[in-house]
Amino acid sequence: MADLRRVAADTGAEDLAAIVAEDGAAIVEGVLDAGALAGLKGEIMPFVEATQPGRDDFVGRKTTRTGALVARSAACRDLVMNPLVLDGAKTFLKPFCERVQLHLTQLIRIMPGQTAQSLHRDRLAWGGFLPAEIEPQFNTIWAVTDFTQANGATQVVPDSNAWETGRRAEPDEIRNAEMDAGSVLVYSGSVIHGGGANTSDGDRMGLNITYALGWLRQEENQYLSCPPQIAKDFDADLRALLGYSMGSYALGYFTPPSPPGLNPEVVPPEFLFNGKVTGWGDELRESVSERARKGEGR
Repeated sequence: MADLRRVAADTGAEDLAAIVAEDGAAIVEGVLDAGALAGLKGEIMPFVEATQPGRDDFVGRKTTRTGALVARSAACRDLVMNPLVLDGAKTFLKPFCERVQLHLTQLIRIMPGQTAQSLHRDRLAWGGFLPAEIEPQFNTIWAVTDFTQANGATQVVPDSNAWETGRRAEPDEIRNAEMDAGSVLVYSGSVIHGGGANTSDGDRMGLNITYALGWLRQEENQYLSCPPQIAKDFDADLRALLGYSMGSYALGYFTPPSPPGLNPEVVPPEFLFNGKVTGWGDELRESVSERARKGEGR
Protein backbone atom coordinates (compact mmCIF):
# COMPACT_ATOMS: atom_id res chain seq x y z
CA MET A 1 0.00 0.00 0.00
CA ALA A 2 1.06 3.62 -0.55
CA ASP A 3 3.00 5.48 2.12
CA LEU A 4 2.75 9.17 2.92
CA ARG A 5 5.17 11.07 0.74
CA ARG A 6 7.58 13.42 2.51
CA VAL A 7 8.94 16.55 0.89
CA ALA A 8 11.33 19.32 1.90
CA ALA A 9 10.31 22.79 3.05
CA ASP A 10 11.63 24.30 -0.20
CA THR A 11 9.28 22.23 -2.36
CA GLY A 12 7.37 24.29 -4.93
CA ALA A 13 3.69 25.02 -4.38
CA GLU A 14 2.68 23.40 -7.68
CA ASP A 15 4.57 20.21 -6.81
CA LEU A 16 2.97 20.10 -3.37
CA ALA A 17 -0.52 20.63 -4.81
CA ALA A 18 0.10 17.89 -7.38
CA ILE A 19 1.08 15.37 -4.69
CA VAL A 20 -1.98 16.20 -2.61
CA ALA A 21 -4.19 15.86 -5.69
CA GLU A 22 -2.70 12.45 -6.46
CA ASP A 23 -2.19 10.91 -3.01
CA GLY A 24 -4.58 12.95 -0.87
CA ALA A 25 -1.85 13.93 1.61
CA ALA A 26 1.83 14.66 2.11
CA ILE A 27 4.20 15.71 4.90
CA VAL A 28 6.37 18.80 4.50
CA GLU A 29 9.32 18.41 6.84
CA GLY A 30 11.17 21.02 8.89
CA VAL A 31 9.15 24.13 8.07
CA LEU A 32 9.38 25.74 11.55
CA ASP A 33 12.49 25.92 13.72
CA ALA A 34 12.65 25.69 17.52
CA GLY A 35 12.43 29.45 17.96
CA ALA A 36 9.28 29.76 15.87
CA LEU A 37 7.67 26.89 17.78
CA ALA A 38 8.53 28.44 21.12
CA GLY A 39 7.03 31.76 20.04
CA LEU A 40 3.87 30.03 18.83
CA LYS A 41 3.44 28.13 22.10
CA GLY A 42 4.01 31.25 24.13
CA GLU A 43 1.08 32.95 22.39
CA ILE A 44 -1.46 30.14 22.31
CA MET A 45 -0.87 27.98 25.38
CA PRO A 46 -2.86 30.18 27.81
CA PHE A 47 -5.90 29.68 25.57
CA VAL A 48 -5.20 25.97 25.08
CA GLU A 49 -4.85 25.31 28.80
CA ALA A 50 -8.16 27.08 29.47
CA THR A 51 -10.07 25.02 26.85
CA GLN A 52 -12.38 22.29 28.09
CA PRO A 53 -12.27 18.78 26.54
CA GLY A 54 -14.83 17.71 23.96
CA ARG A 55 -18.31 16.49 24.89
CA ASP A 56 -18.65 13.56 22.49
CA ASP A 57 -16.57 10.73 21.09
CA PHE A 58 -15.94 12.31 17.70
CA VAL A 59 -14.36 15.54 18.92
CA GLY A 60 -12.75 13.61 21.77
CA ARG A 61 -13.50 13.52 25.47
CA LYS A 62 -9.78 13.83 26.21
CA THR A 63 -9.11 16.29 23.41
CA THR A 64 -9.24 20.08 23.47
CA ARG A 65 -9.90 22.25 20.43
CA THR A 66 -8.98 25.93 20.67
CA GLY A 67 -10.07 28.35 17.94
CA ALA A 68 -10.13 32.06 17.01
CA LEU A 69 -6.38 31.80 16.49
CA VAL A 70 -6.10 34.51 13.87
CA ALA A 71 -7.43 37.01 16.39
CA ARG A 72 -5.36 35.62 19.25
CA SER A 73 -1.91 34.93 17.81
CA ALA A 74 0.47 36.77 15.49
CA ALA A 75 2.42 33.53 15.02
CA CYS A 76 -0.74 31.78 13.83
CA ARG A 77 -1.40 34.61 11.40
CA ASP A 78 2.05 33.99 9.93
CA LEU A 79 1.26 30.30 9.50
CA VAL A 80 -2.06 31.08 7.82
CA MET A 81 -0.14 33.20 5.31
CA ASN A 82 2.79 30.77 4.88
CA PRO A 83 3.72 31.13 1.18
CA LEU A 84 4.18 27.43 0.42
CA VAL A 85 0.93 26.38 2.04
CA LEU A 86 -1.16 29.31 0.83
CA ASP A 87 0.14 29.08 -2.73
CA GLY A 88 -0.38 25.32 -2.59
CA ALA A 89 -3.99 25.90 -1.50
CA LYS A 90 -4.61 28.39 -4.29
CA THR A 91 -3.10 26.05 -6.88
CA PHE A 92 -5.03 23.05 -5.61
CA LEU A 93 -8.41 24.81 -5.37
CA LYS A 94 -8.27 27.20 -8.34
CA PRO A 95 -10.09 24.83 -10.75
CA PHE A 96 -13.21 25.30 -8.61
CA CYS A 97 -13.24 28.92 -7.45
CA GLU A 98 -12.14 32.49 -8.07
CA ARG A 99 -10.86 33.00 -4.51
CA VAL A 100 -9.90 30.76 -1.61
CA GLN A 101 -10.78 31.55 2.00
CA LEU A 102 -9.68 30.52 5.46
CA HIS A 103 -11.97 27.72 6.62
CA LEU A 104 -10.84 27.24 10.22
CA THR A 105 -8.01 27.59 12.74
CA GLN A 106 -7.90 25.16 15.64
CA LEU A 107 -5.22 23.92 18.02
CA ILE A 108 -6.03 20.25 18.62
CA ARG A 109 -4.50 18.82 21.80
CA ILE A 110 -4.88 15.04 22.13
CA MET A 111 -4.25 14.14 25.76
CA PRO A 112 -3.15 10.81 27.24
CA GLY A 113 -5.91 8.21 27.25
CA GLN A 114 -7.72 9.58 24.21
CA THR A 115 -8.89 6.79 21.91
CA ALA A 116 -8.59 7.02 18.13
CA GLN A 117 -11.06 9.25 16.34
CA SER A 118 -13.35 7.64 13.81
CA LEU A 119 -11.97 7.93 10.29
CA HIS A 120 -13.73 10.52 8.15
CA ARG A 121 -13.47 13.04 5.32
CA ASP A 122 -13.48 16.73 6.24
CA ARG A 123 -15.60 17.59 3.19
CA LEU A 124 -18.56 16.10 5.05
CA ALA A 125 -18.80 19.44 6.86
CA TRP A 126 -21.07 20.37 3.93
CA GLY A 127 -23.22 17.30 4.42
CA GLY A 128 -22.15 15.31 1.41
CA PHE A 129 -23.99 17.61 -1.02
CA LEU A 130 -20.95 18.62 -3.08
CA PRO A 131 -20.30 16.58 -6.24
CA ALA A 132 -17.36 14.21 -5.84
CA GLU A 133 -15.45 15.89 -8.66
CA ILE A 134 -15.34 19.20 -6.75
CA GLU A 135 -12.54 19.31 -4.18
CA PRO A 136 -13.56 21.85 -1.51
CA GLN A 137 -10.58 21.96 0.86
CA PHE A 138 -6.82 22.14 1.25
CA ASN A 139 -5.93 21.35 4.85
CA THR A 140 -2.92 21.42 7.15
CA ILE A 141 -1.97 20.11 10.58
CA TRP A 142 1.18 21.78 11.87
CA ALA A 143 3.05 19.61 14.37
CA VAL A 144 3.47 21.78 17.49
CA THR A 145 4.84 18.73 19.31
CA ASP A 146 6.41 15.65 17.78
CA PHE A 147 3.79 13.36 16.22
CA THR A 148 4.35 9.69 17.04
CA GLN A 149 2.21 6.60 16.74
CA ALA A 150 2.15 6.41 20.54
CA ASN A 151 0.93 9.96 21.17
CA GLY A 152 -1.81 10.04 18.55
CA ALA A 153 -0.23 11.01 15.24
CA THR A 154 -2.97 11.67 12.68
CA GLN A 155 -4.08 8.54 10.86
CA VAL A 156 -4.26 8.97 7.07
CA VAL A 157 -5.34 6.64 4.27
CA PRO A 158 -3.26 7.60 1.20
CA ASP A 159 -5.12 7.46 -2.12
CA SER A 160 -8.52 7.35 -0.38
CA ASN A 161 -9.34 10.75 -1.90
CA ALA A 162 -10.18 8.80 -5.07
CA TRP A 163 -12.26 6.09 -3.36
CA GLU A 164 -15.97 5.73 -3.91
CA THR A 165 -18.32 6.75 -1.11
CA GLY A 166 -18.80 4.01 1.47
CA ARG A 167 -15.51 2.19 1.01
CA ARG A 168 -13.89 1.57 4.39
CA ALA A 169 -10.18 1.50 5.07
CA GLU A 170 -8.60 -1.76 6.13
CA PRO A 171 -6.00 -1.63 8.93
CA ASP A 172 -3.10 -2.21 6.52
CA GLU A 173 -4.22 0.80 4.43
CA ILE A 174 -3.88 3.29 7.32
CA ARG A 175 -0.68 5.26 7.85
CA ASN A 176 0.37 7.32 10.86
CA ALA A 177 1.58 10.84 10.03
CA GLU A 178 4.62 10.62 12.29
CA MET A 179 6.69 13.79 12.04
CA ASP A 180 8.92 16.08 14.04
CA ALA A 181 7.60 19.26 15.60
CA GLY A 182 7.78 22.03 13.00
CA SER A 183 6.68 19.80 10.12
CA VAL A 184 3.22 19.98 8.58
CA LEU A 185 0.78 17.40 7.27
CA VAL A 186 -1.04 18.68 4.17
CA TYR A 187 -4.16 16.84 3.03
CA SER A 188 -7.27 17.26 0.93
CA GLY A 189 -10.86 17.47 2.10
CA SER A 190 -11.55 14.14 0.42
CA VAL A 191 -8.86 11.98 2.02
CA ILE A 192 -9.88 9.66 4.86
CA HIS A 193 -8.14 10.46 8.13
CA GLY A 194 -8.62 10.87 11.88
CA GLY A 195 -6.80 11.62 15.10
CA GLY A 196 -4.82 8.71 16.53
CA ALA A 197 -5.02 7.17 20.00
CA ASN A 198 -2.72 8.69 22.62
CA THR A 199 -1.21 5.85 24.64
CA SER A 200 1.73 7.97 25.80
CA ASP A 201 2.10 10.11 28.91
CA GLY A 202 2.24 13.44 27.07
CA ASP A 203 0.03 15.69 24.95
CA ARG A 204 0.05 15.66 21.15
CA MET A 205 -0.61 19.14 19.80
CA GLY A 206 -1.36 19.99 16.19
CA LEU A 207 -2.45 23.29 14.68
CA ASN A 208 -5.22 22.64 12.17
CA ILE A 209 -5.39 25.43 9.56
CA THR A 210 -7.60 24.76 6.57
CA TYR A 211 -8.58 26.58 3.39
CA ALA A 212 -11.74 26.22 1.32
CA LEU A 213 -13.44 27.42 -1.85
CA GLY A 214 -14.42 31.07 -1.50
CA TRP A 215 -18.09 30.42 -2.25
CA LEU A 216 -18.67 27.92 0.56
CA ARG A 217 -19.78 28.48 4.15
CA GLN A 218 -16.77 28.45 6.51
CA GLU A 219 -16.67 25.92 9.36
CA GLU A 220 -15.28 28.52 11.76
CA ASN A 221 -17.24 31.76 11.41
CA GLN A 222 -14.35 34.14 10.85
CA TYR A 223 -16.54 37.25 11.03
CA LEU A 224 -17.37 36.38 14.65
CA SER A 225 -14.05 34.77 15.64
CA CYS A 226 -12.20 37.73 14.11
CA PRO A 227 -14.67 40.65 13.92
CA PRO A 228 -13.99 43.91 12.06
CA GLN A 229 -12.67 45.76 15.11
CA ILE A 230 -9.82 43.20 15.27
CA ALA A 231 -9.43 42.52 11.54
CA LYS A 232 -9.00 46.24 10.77
CA ASP A 233 -5.41 46.08 12.05
CA PHE A 234 -4.40 43.20 9.76
CA ASP A 235 -2.81 43.21 6.34
CA ALA A 236 -5.38 43.49 3.55
CA ASP A 237 -4.42 40.07 2.12
CA LEU A 238 -5.09 38.38 5.46
CA ARG A 239 -8.44 40.17 5.80
CA ALA A 240 -9.38 38.99 2.32
CA LEU A 241 -8.48 35.41 3.26
CA LEU A 242 -10.69 35.66 6.33
CA GLY A 243 -13.59 36.47 4.01
CA TYR A 244 -13.63 40.27 4.09
CA SER A 245 -13.62 40.28 0.30
CA MET A 246 -15.87 39.36 -2.60
CA GLY A 247 -16.01 35.64 -3.32
CA SER A 248 -17.01 36.38 -6.92
CA TYR A 249 -18.71 39.17 -8.89
CA ALA A 250 -21.89 39.17 -6.78
CA LEU A 251 -20.94 37.19 -3.68
CA GLY A 252 -20.22 38.92 -0.39
CA TYR A 253 -21.24 42.57 -0.76
CA PHE A 254 -22.99 44.40 2.05
CA THR A 255 -25.20 47.43 2.61
CA PRO A 256 -24.08 49.71 5.46
CA PRO A 257 -27.02 50.01 7.91
CA SER A 258 -26.80 53.80 7.92
CA PRO A 259 -29.24 56.72 7.63
CA PRO A 260 -30.44 57.51 4.08
CA GLY A 261 -27.76 58.86 1.76
CA LEU A 262 -24.84 58.58 4.18
CA ASN A 263 -23.14 55.69 2.33
CA PRO A 264 -23.40 53.88 -0.99
CA GLU A 265 -26.14 51.27 -0.94
CA VAL A 266 -24.05 48.28 -2.09
CA VAL A 267 -20.32 48.01 -1.36
CA PRO A 268 -17.69 45.26 -1.19
CA PRO A 269 -16.32 44.31 2.25
CA GLU A 270 -13.07 46.19 1.65
CA PHE A 271 -14.99 49.47 1.93
CA LEU A 272 -15.32 48.80 5.64
CA PHE A 273 -11.56 49.19 6.09
CA ASN A 274 -10.47 51.75 3.52
CA GLY A 275 -12.35 54.71 4.94
CA LYS A 276 -15.01 54.89 2.27
CA VAL A 277 -17.81 53.83 4.61
CA THR A 278 -18.79 56.81 6.75
CA GLY A 279 -19.73 56.56 10.40
CA TRP A 280 -19.18 52.82 10.85
CA GLY A 281 -19.05 51.53 14.42
CA ASP A 282 -20.73 52.41 17.71
CA GLU A 283 -21.58 55.94 16.56
CA LEU A 284 -23.40 54.65 13.48
CA ARG A 285 -25.23 51.92 15.40
CA GLU A 286 -26.39 54.47 17.98
CA SER A 287 -27.52 56.78 15.20
CA VAL A 288 -29.54 54.06 13.48
CA SER A 289 -31.05 52.91 16.79
CA GLU A 290 -32.01 56.47 17.75
CA ARG A 291 -33.69 57.07 14.39
CA ALA A 292 -35.58 53.79 14.79
CA ARG A 293 -36.83 54.83 18.22
CA LYS A 294 -38.09 58.09 16.73
CA GLY A 295 -39.74 56.27 13.83
CA GLU A 296 -37.45 57.91 11.27
CA GLY A 297 -35.71 56.48 8.28
CA ARG A 298 -38.47 54.04 7.39
